[in-house]
Amino acid sequence: MDQKTLRFAKTHEWASLTGDTCTVGISQFAVEQLTDVVYIELPEIGDHTFVGDSFGEIESVKAVSDLYAPVNGEVSEINEVVLNDPSGVAKDPYGKGWLVKIKVEPGTTLDHLLTKAQYDQQIASEDH
Repeated sequence: MDQKTLRFAKTHEWASLTGDTCTVGISQFAVEQLTDVVYIELPEIGDHTFVGDSFGEIESVKAVSDLYAPVNGEVSEINEVVLNDPSGVAKDPYGKGWLVKIKVEPGTTLDHLLTKAQYDQQIASEDH
């Protein structure tokens, strides 16, 4: 996926909206901060997500971090590949490393999320 077309949450999730489906993953920055991802917990298909609420966890050798929903909706698909091999998130976070697909209400936008330029500015200003 072209990162310039993605939107980003301040909590480092990315979102891509196509029709009524929002694909969600974590940013390359988040992957680099986590280092070796060893476990991912994702919701069940049919679970509801709400903006800003946790929908799962990602665990690395360094820490366990919540995953936060960038949109309201219903989980329509989970990435079984990363459940079986969490390293896939690190290898291709904007492609094969996506986490969930969420069916959203008609008219949903991603305007409340950061553009790539705004996200880059946010992570540059964070003290790491």
